[in-house]
Amino acid sequence: MAFKAVNLFRAMGRTSAWPVVAASRSTDRSMPVLARTLATEAPEAPQEETRPTVRKFDPIQRSNLMDYGQYVAECLPKFVQKVQLTAGDELEVLIAPEGVLTVMTFLKNHHNAQFTNLVDIAGVDMPTREFRFEVVYNFLSLRFNSRIRVKTYTDEMTPIESICSIFPAANWYEREVFDMFGVFFVNHPDLRRILTDYGFEGHPLRKDFPLSGYLECRYDDELARVVYEPVELAQEYRKFDLAAPWEQFPNFRESVPAVEDVPLEKGEPEKTK
Repeated sequence: MAFKAVNLFRAMGRTSAWPVVAASRSTDRSMPVLARTLATEAPEAPQEETRPTVRKFDPIQRSNLMDYGQYVAECLPKFVQKVQLTAGDELEVLIAPEGVLTVMTFLKNHHNAQFTNLVDIAGVDMPTREFRFEVVYNFLSLRFNSRIRVKTYTDEMTPIESICSIFPAANWYEREVFDMFGVFFVNHPDLRRILTDYGFEGHPLRKDFPLSGYLECRYDDELARVVYEPVELAQEYRKFDLAAPWEQFPNFRESVPAVEDVPLEKGEPEKTK
């Protein structure tokens, strides 16, 4: 997968949690529209995808998404820390956690956005980071037939503002993230577990949560009810080789660069990682 990243750090008085390389900011103040057609003064034609792949990427769509990501960063310079294209043609906006309400309101109500459909909210746990949790919001704009992904970050002790006041559909999604990862959402109308049982301890999708869990449940015939007991393993864990089968073909695995930095100004060379 080719990544096309636009590094747009802002002077916010804090250190960003996203691992990126700083780059200069474009001074173009034009307003690209998400569903725009080709401009009259068309720039150089984007290079078509020549590597073998199941799905060919549309270079015009990639260019439009990159322009729109730059436009969002221009409109919200205080909160947008990075904009990138992942998996070829998926637009991602990485923001600071204190800008959740502002960015969500902009994406829903601005006439050049209109992302009125909240598709999903997910969580990612990366224990090696200072802010180990990523909260991922996926939106759909029916007006422009486009999708956008917004990511922010937090840790075990820092809460994130709930977006239920903007997207009522976020109610159960935020409860699921709270249940699975332990991320606390401020001003949520009913923040309680939704997938695990009453009295469950821990958060199952954290990387430090054991695969076997802490308790097991069974139905007791004598007590005529379900009882919880500490986990008892019948045998020790076996040692498995978890190497993926494609690891045996490094030439094919490493042929596609992991990240392609998008130059923010004309004439700036692209960088691959």
